[in-house]
This record gives sequence, structure tokens and C-alpha cells, in this order.
Amino acid sequence: MIPLTIGTLVDAPDRPAVIDGSRFNRHTFWCGQSGSGKTYALGVVLEQLLLETELPMGILDPNADFVQLDRTREDADPAQAARLQETDIRVFHSSTAEEPQLRARYVDLSVRSQAAVGRLDPIADEEEYNALLHLDKRAEHYDQVGFLDNLFASDDPARRRLGMRIDNLQILKWPLWSLGRASVVDVLDERPRVTVLDVGGFSHTGEPQAAALCVLEHLWQRRMERRPLLIVIDEAHNFCPPVARNDIEQQLIEQIIQIAAEGRKFGLWLFLSTQRPTKIHPNVLSQCDNLGLMRMNAPRDLAEIADVFGFVPAAVLEQSPTFRKGEALFAGGFSDEPQLVRVGKRLTVEGGGDLAVEARASA
Repeated sequence: MIPLTIGTLVDAPDRPAVIDGSRFNRHTFWCGQSGSGKTYALGVVLEQLLLETELPMGILDPNADFVQLDRTREDADPAQAARLQETDIRVFHSSTAEEPQLRARYVDLSVRSQAAVGRLDPIADEEEYNALLHLDKRAEHYDQVGFLDNLFASDDPARRRLGMRIDNLQILKWPLWSLGRASVVDVLDERPRVTVLDVGGFSHTGEPQAAALCVLEHLWQRRMERRPLLIVIDEAHNFCPPVARNDIEQQLIEQIIQIAAEGRKFGLWLFLSTQRPTKIHPNVLSQCDNLGLMRMNAPRDLAEIADVFGFVPAAVLEQSPTFRKGEALFAGGFSDEPQLVRVGKRLTVEGGGDLAVEARASA
């Protein structure tokens, strides 16, 4: 066992609440409605994993909540703060102009995913899809102007139509693309302790999902190397909802389902965080063995939790609507028995958080 002290027990405030860090070699589901303290508590768990394990983590961060994970709070324990400051934490930005910026290579996507970005169907758009399939998309030959010019100059009408489609959709103008240069997946291959991908600042709605797809496809393609990684997906309903809203999302859902079903034996473990279990694809949710549950009022959501996590006593789940902010239920593989916890203080700076309502200045 690798003990992670997450806080104190609700019914015994003088006793530490401990979960087993060695049991994150399985998928974890973390949920709580808005205002429950879900993201703050997730940060506490990630900090303890950093302090007490050697497990590398990749964090998909759509709200820039973890972009300051490399900065410790002034009131943090000095010894723990010193250990965290020595940790290899790399943050890639999109919400600010801070470097390094989050970039990925379009050419690293699978052909199906490239087609999804271009809204191409292999049957309805068979000629353009076939042209895409046979393009020379080696990174060293790739640049925005040259790529399109070569398509427009082609003798093949399907290639010219493909170029027109890419140009009309302005795909190559997405800030996400590195246009053949370095990609965030190159850094993930180095396995720093933490790689934070701030995906929330892109202007096009498809870019956060395309960034996630680039990363997850790459990890899956190299799964036989069996290099462990905890894949933390905050606001996971934006990446694997029950029903896809577009082609990119459909590809992403299928990839996450595959990792959920088969990733454990290759060292790819999911840590999914969201507000409601019913907003997550059931084939992903059903593969989770660890549960962190914060305040949840909706009966439908509690019924879903009870159905998927049958090892949690109903009487314990029924207490969820009464949880105060920062209280959580831990159950499953990382907790020998269900325990109600008051989550402790963060050691690092929280990137997000609610904005305050300012009082009107008096006349």
C-alpha cells in the first residue's frame, strides 16, 4: 500500500483519511455537482500522487484549473512544497499567451480522425476521402501554404476538392496545429511527472477535442511500450458524452472507450472527473473501479452511481445530498471500505475557482 493522506474523516476529525496510491493502476471516477469542491479536491489527490508515488500524469484541463500546479501556496508545508518544486511539471497553454503554447501535429492523427476534422465521410465523400488517404503527409514536408498549393495544383480533381474543403473550413488556421514542428506528444513520450494540457483557450469548438484525440491516439499507438501514465480528464463530459455531437467527438469517444476497456494491461489508466455520471458514456463509466463522490442531489445521478458502483452501500450514497463543500465519499479499489472524508488543503495554487460578485461602490 502507498498511503495518500487526503484529509480527515468526517466522523473522526482527528484521524487522517487515507487512500491507497498503488491502486490508481485502474480507472477512477470522480464526480460532484457544481459548488461541491470537486476540482479543488481533485487537486489535493493529484498533489498526493506527486508526493508519494512515481506515477506520471497527463492532465486534460479545459478550465485552466491546473495550470499553476507547478506553483506552491505561501502557506504550504515547507518540506512538501520543496519536494513539489523539484518535480518535473510541464504546462502547455492555450488560455494565455504564456509559453510553451499547446501544439499538436495534424499529420499525427489517424486518417479517420483527419477525416473527422474535415467532416469527410468515407462513403459519401469517397473520392476526397481516398485523396486524403493517399496524401504524403510526412511532417517534414508539411507547411500551411505549401500543403494547400500542392492540392490546388494537382491534376486530380478529388485532391483539388479536398484542398477547397480544407481551405473553406479554415482547418489549417487552427492555432492548435504545429504545422509539422514539435508536438505535445513528444513531451509526453519523455514521461515528465506531470504534463498539463490547457485546452480551454482555443477559439474553434473542435480544437480541445482534436488536441485530446492527438494525445490519446498517440498513447494508444505506443501502448505496447507499457509505460504507465495516469490520464486525468477534467470535465470529462466534454470528451466522452453518451452521444457524440460531431465526428471529432465520435472518434474521441471511441478512443476513450478502447482505453477504458483495454488500457489497464498497457499501463494507461483513466481518472475521469465530471459533474454528473449520466453525462459520461456508459461504456467508459462501467470500467471504473475507484469512486470519489462529492455532493450530488439528483436522484437519477445517484441511481446511476448505485448501479455502476454496486459495492457502495445504499445508505452511504443516500448521504451525498447532505455533504458540505469539500466532503467526499471514497470507495472501491483505493479504499478498503467506504469512507467519508473532509478534504484537506491544497499545496499548490488553484488555477480556476469561482469569480466573486463585487459590491457596488457607495456614492
